Amino acid sequence: MNFCYRGLDLNTSKRRIRREEKWPAFWSTVRFGLRIPTGNRDNSGKGGMNMEGWTEDEIRNRELMAPCGLYCGVCGVYIATRDGNEKFKAVLGNLYGTRPEDTECLGCMQPDPPKNLYSFCETCAIRECVKSKGYYSCHQCEEWPCSFIEEFPLATGRQVMKRAIPLWRAKVAEYGDEKGSVEWARSECERYHCPSCGKPLFRGAQRCKYCKEEVAEHLDGSL
Repeated sequence: MNFCYRGLDLNTSKRRIRREEKWPAFWSTVRFGLRIPTGNRDNSGKGGMNMEGWTEDEIRNRELMAPCGLYCGVCGVYIATRDGNEKFKAVLGNLYGTRPEDTECLGCMQPDPPKNLYSFCETCAIRECVKSKGYYSCHQCEEWPCSFIEEFPLATGRQVMKRAIPLWRAKVAEYGDEKGSVEWARSECERYHCPSCGKPLFRGAQRCKYCKEEVAEHLDGSL
């Protein structure tokens, strides 16, 4: 069976063959014509998978499950904070207009008072709306997509939200509330890996820092 992506025959291309010879265990499943990195089996007894870039505990962490669908686990600000990457914080701070020391976050759904919440998340109208309705996610709301979504200032953010919330609903419908939310988070982490080398990315990445492959159009488009 042939699987093609953007006209590239993944069964016969030399690029694919070189890739799989270099990382033979890394490309073990085929989903929707793309090969997704599967990582290592988690030993916690929870039946999950550890993948490069995220631990099973992170994937299950409700504090990272942003209600709008912009999953915090793949946010560059969270990743820079988690990894203590001061250079990355400075780059993101320059992009968003905040000081590097203030460009930190541990997830927008931290309980009050939050330990470390980015200023933009602290004043997010979507977050406040969800909490005021007693929900934990926009996927629970019959009014979605509302004006908060349609008028979100970043076009890329709107695009991600409109992709992610229907997927979250589908996962909950399939697995139930608790497991469905975890599987949604897992699917977001799986998505943010380089299609060429399989290394982890962050939401908004334009190019893989490992193999230098352009990844913007494969993910969420140019910022």
